[in-house]
Amino acid sequence: MEIPELVDVLRHEGALLADTAAGTPLDAPVPTCPDWRLRDLLLHTGQVHRWAAAHVKGGLARPLDEAGQEAAWGPAPADADLVEWFRTGHADLVAVLAAAPADLACWSFLPAPSPLAFWARRQLHETTVHRVDAEAAAGTAPTPVAPAVAADGLAELLTGFVPRPRTRLRSDTPRTLAVRPTDRAESWLVTVGREQPQVRPGAGPADCTVSGPAHDLYLLLWNRLGADAVAVDGDRSLLELWRTTAGITWS
Repeated sequence: MEIPELVDVLRHEGALLADTAAGTPLDAPVPTCPDWRLRDLLLHTGQVHRWAAAHVKGGLARPLDEAGQEAAWGPAPADADLVEWFRTGHADLVAVLAAAPADLACWSFLPAPSPLAFWARRQLHETTVHRVDAEAAAGTAPTPVAPAVAADGLAELLTGFVPRPRTRLRSDTPRTLAVRPTDRAESWLVTVGREQPQVRPGAGPADCTVSGPAHDLYLLLWNRLGADAVAVDGDRSLLELWRTTAGITWS
């Protein structure tokens, strides 16, 4: 996906999240994030948007420290102002990304063609996953994620987050998970062992294969959808290992 397309999808997803939140009580529990109420989800996502915009806007070479994060976030809004506060931060992030030069130099933390591509992509998927969370809090089915967007999110998760040394996804016995969208050409093989996972594109023999529409696999591997929603062939305990150890957390 090209950067303008990433930014356009981010714009759409943030608006959908805000509109969903506006029609839902802020104390509604978020089933996909059991420790959160909707207000926690909005506050977190709004803070992430402001944090991301600060790095792009300032061309920061290092991540914000704790004081810099608090300055970027500003004071937490009252409940009555929370949705509008979210909209303001989201709109600013979209504007900052849309105006940033292609040769932007700033800190980033996952492989990407450029820092600008990283931030546009990361904020698109951060916002999309949390939009799904907001819809879960509202009690509505998730709005479908376009196959190209979902496949891009799978690529970011599998080739960016999963191979990092800090991941807890480990297995005493090496095992391989195949991820095969049925509506896209892309596929991946994730080998899990005692060291950090190894991920490579393509198909091949696997201990467990998950297949289905890219939208469903995207939500499955972000732990927003149960395994019954996709086709699972082979060792289902590998999916349970994923569910309990492959979560991405803010730190």
